[in-house]
Amino acid sequence: MAGVKSLAKDTAIYGVSSIVGRFLNWCLVPLYTRLFPEEMYGVVTYVYSIVALALIVLTYGMETGFFRFANHERYSNPDEVYSTSLASLGCTSTLFFALVLMFLGPISRGMECEGHGSYVWMMALAVAIDAYSCMPFAYLRYKKRPMRFAMLKLVNIGLNIALNIFFLLVCPWLMRVAPQSVGWFYMPGFGIGYIFLSNLIASAVTLVMLLPDVVHVPMRFNGRLLREMLAYSFPLLVLGIAGIMNQTLDKILYPLLAGSDAMAGLGIYGANYKIAIVMVMFIQAFRFAYEPFIFSQSRERGESKMQAYRDAMKYFVIFALFIFLVVMYYLDILRYFVRPDYWAGLKVVPVVMAAELFFGVFFNLSLWYKLTDRTIWGTWFSLLGLSVTVALNVLLVPRFGYMGCAWAAFCCYGVMMVASYLVGRAKYPIGYDVPRLLFYAAVAAILYALGCYVSLGAQWLDFIYRAMLLGIYCAIVMCREHLSPSMLIPRKK
Repeated sequence: MAGVKSLAKDTAIYGVSSIVGRFLNWCLVPLYTRLFPEEMYGVVTYVYSIVALALIVLTYGMETGFFRFANHERYSNPDEVYSTSLASLGCTSTLFFALVLMFLGPISRGMECEGHGSYVWMMALAVAIDAYSCMPFAYLRYKKRPMRFAMLKLVNIGLNIALNIFFLLVCPWLMRVAPQSVGWFYMPGFGIGYIFLSNLIASAVTLVMLLPDVVHVPMRFNGRLLREMLAYSFPLLVLGIAGIMNQTLDKILYPLLAGSDAMAGLGIYGANYKIAIVMVMFIQAFRFAYEPFIFSQSRERGESKMQAYRDAMKYFVIFALFIFLVVMYYLDILRYFVRPDYWAGLKVVPVVMAAELFFGVFFNLSLWYKLTDRTIWGTWFSLLGLSVTVALNVLLVPRFGYMGCAWAAFCCYGVMMVASYLVGRAKYPIGYDVPRLLFYAAVAAILYALGCYVSLGAQWLDFIYRAMLLGIYCAIVMCREHLSPSMLIPRKK
């Protein structure tokens, strides 16, 4: 239980950067949707979908590989593992940016940015920087320095938001009242390019702040170690590519499948997808703490290790279902984060949130093949999910539009979750309390139906009624888990 408490504490700290940071980024959505028409925001959604895929390729599973080999019995010097990883990522990131510059024209056309090559090279440089920076951030997680990790992440996000506000709101105002103050650098026609420029500057500043965590470790490059890390991480690369394509391929394929006004539909889908980002934020915060946790627990012996894994899954599901209910109960408020022109896409939110919950469970289940060095299974599961994603998008999008994308994601992650559980039960049985997890899912489903399909007539009464339903959910959990309010309050030593 002590291990789970430590996991919860680290998750909470990492959550400051992940949840608060993503929430602040989330607050940019109303700005974008009010300044730019749906088709232009569709371009932003499209570019960032490709960027997400590129980042996975450029990190090629080295984060998980670092945690594995930093705790490996054959390698007693974690700093050697760290410096070898840094050297590898530095070379590949530099090569990537050079190739983008060489083929800037064709890449710009392929990314719907013809005539705006600056959008592409700015994001390419930002991705290269972020890929390299992922290893210093992983090192901070390994050293259990979540406070510095959170601080740097928040600085990155805060700077990005401040620059967005400066370029998109302050500069246009200054151009009207005092054009000489900004006219020497600000170009009103650059439009969404300032979104990408803000991202680039924030990434560069973050890398500069990470330099102390780079230079203080003596460089010890070990070619044999790198080969072993690449062999371990390559299946994770395929897993990561398939996984991120499961998240972004719908947005990449949508313009090809939806026909006319595809970018406008993509903009609506992308904006409403952001409302479901609350679940993604929780999963990301959990992930930052979970990987170091499972590899440190792997050194333990006996039943306590397995019980820690079971407890981690149980409490993840409990909190994820709570987040789902909160978002769905108060969607009438959250919808104001986007312009009313985008409200037609609100129907994707429950489907996407359920899909992300499935993905979080799948991530929990992934520990069995990571601990047993059988990461190839993660590749098979992700490729299975990818085949579901492609097939259902091709079948559903031409008929149902962006709702087809949402249901494809739901089915994709559901299939991956079930497949990983069934294989893991045979290969590395953990003994998850499945009936208990299904019980909480059933309770959440009933409360969701009661809260979203039963109305008391007035919206303020509905909000109070739904808050009572949330209280019922919490009461059921606390009763079932034998928790009391005093147990949730840290005691002073």
